[in-house]
Amino acid sequence: MDNKPVSILITGGAGFIGSNFIPYLLEKYPCYAVVNIDKITYAGNLDNLREAENNNRYRFIKGDICNRELLKLLFNEYDIRGVIHFAAESHVDNSIIGPDVFIQTNVYGTFTVLDVAREYWMQGPGRYRPGYEKCRFHHISTDEVYGSLGETGFFSEDTPYAPNSPYSASKASADMIVKSYYHTYG
Repeated sequence: MDNKPVSILITGGAGFIGSNFIPYLLEKYPCYAVVNIDKITYAGNLDNLREAENNNRYRFIKGDICNRELLKLLFNEYDIRGVIHFAAESHVDNSIIGPDVFIQTNVYGTFTVLDVAREYWMQGPGRYRPGYEKCRFHHISTDEVYGSLGETGFFSEDTPYAPNSPYSASKASADMIVKSYYHTYG
């Protein structure tokens, strides 16, 4: 019986949420190894991952999720069996000043990670490669896709999308791409 940890690709793992999630995952689930790819922009900080850096089940790769060849290399080298996709350009004000990077990373980057996973795990729509039936892609979105709240209230998954900034529109677009892959490919 092989006790080798299952490799999970975490995108944007040096950001606020990812850098808190990675140590938690490594501590709670010794059956998983983490490959963290992060571009280290304004939102990423490797100092937040000091507790993980010496763990033999953790690898950090400085890279861009838009780089298809790098992603294919990582899937092949580490036999990636799951993706937790945190990577995103964020902050509404930044998206107003420079929307192009938001579209590139949040839309095209999400598509690229998703498509590389599909190519690696699937033989065709609804057909996994043998041994890859349990692979999963988890996309992390934002409540910004639902628009703005007043002084009170809350959003739910049933709230209609109403993105009001380039940031929220790019995340809503990414959500739709993920949903389309689920319905098209399984």
